[in-house]
Amino acid sequence: MGQTIECFYTLSSPWMYLGGPQLTDIVRRHGATLLLKPYDFRLVIKHTGGIPLRTRPEPRQDYHALELDRWSRHLNIPINLKPKHYPPSDQRQAGRMVMAAQGRGLDAMALSQALLRALWVEDRDIADPRVRVAVAEEEGLPGEALHREEESSSIEAEWDRNNQDAVKRGVFGAPTFFCGDLWLWGQDRLFFLDKHLAGEQVQSGPSAKIGKTRAA
Repeated sequence: MGQTIECFYTLSSPWMYLGGPQLTDIVRRHGATLLLKPYDFRLVIKHTGGIPLRTRPEPRQDYHALELDRWSRHLNIPINLKPKHYPPSDQRQAGRMVMAAQGRGLDAMALSQALLRALWVEDRDIADPRVRVAVAEEEGLPGEALHREEESSSIEAEWDRNNQDAVKRGVFGAPTFFCGDLWLWGQDRLFFLDKHLAGEQVQSGPSAKIGKTRAA
């Protein structure tokens, strides 16, 4: 069996959107299992030190936009640097819809990417349940059923576990990946995941134990 990749992220992350195709390709080529773990960014970062984009000083926000544009051009993936509905008023339900799809054994990654594309390219409000249902159905998924499951007790419990796990493991940004002893933050470091799954040593020494210690 292939290794399992745990991906902690939010359904408002432009970096998860830009990294999605590469992540999907890596998972496919290595026969890995991808476990999507959406989490509540504002809740988790109180404990781990992450900083919401809109609260950063203007020079950092400007550089963030520059990097988005640079990576969009490099990857040839379109993105709107100033989407109409960013940040969404609430991205938690979109994350729970992805979790519901994953729990049903459906293509949760395709749904996730479609929701992120809706936000970052199509100027659609993913906080609106009608939009989420429409996006899911455009992917051939049962949008209404997945929407109903967003607030189910099982999804709520899993959502809470994701948040607790993210805090325990020191997640401070999105996307963050764990695979064996590998701990990565950001789509620009996915080549390390590729190397790791190919059997190459990409992390050693005391730093390799940090993620494991926090996850214990």
